[in-house]
Amino acid sequence: MIASVAGRVAAVAPDGAVIEVGGVGILTHCTPGTLARLKVGEEARLATSLVVREESLTLYGFATDDERAVFELLQSASGVGPKLALAMLAVHTPHALRVAVAAADLKALTKVPGIGQKGAQRIVLELKDRLGTPATAVDAALNGDRGTAPWREQVHSGLVGLGYSAKDADEAVAAVEHEADADLVAGRSPQVAALLKAALRSLSAR
Repeated sequence: MIASVAGRVAAVAPDGAVIEVGGVGILTHCTPGTLARLKVGEEARLATSLVVREESLTLYGFATDDERAVFELLQSASGVGPKLALAMLAVHTPHALRVAVAAADLKALTKVPGIGQKGAQRIVLELKDRLGTPATAVDAALNGDRGTAPWREQVHSGLVGLGYSAKDADEAVAAVEHEADADLVAGRSPQVAALLKAALRSLSAR
């Protein structure tokens, strides 16, 4: 199994990136959150999961080992293949998925394209004891490594791109953390556009 790849980012596309490793360009399929962290020409490391099919070998890349672990666990549920598992991580963070599954939040799960009511019920039934309890998931979301949350980097980059200093961007991100935390507790993935607007409001209110 290819557990990770590290090298220069050669290309970034809407659904994946090419990482140069030892002179070989390796295509990895990623979520939008992971792709947002990658910059062409810069060094990057992705945790990876290799999916072997009779007709293909497909590599999926993730910003963290936790994302990869959740990706692989999701596929142990009936009817969930790698594409659907990746779509679930594109809509929800690993922590938000843990909360949604443990709390049987079918509404959150059906936000993922390709998951209907029955599919969400099956996922909850088969994974509720494997992804973590609500308390564990919420504590991890609220007290974990905030610096790795994709929304933080995206909001920060957006503010800097609008001309704000890195210091101002840091303060604005800190000011909207409670909104992101509330989304996680409710089993939702933090919405970057809404958080960016809130961050801009906090800066204009000074």
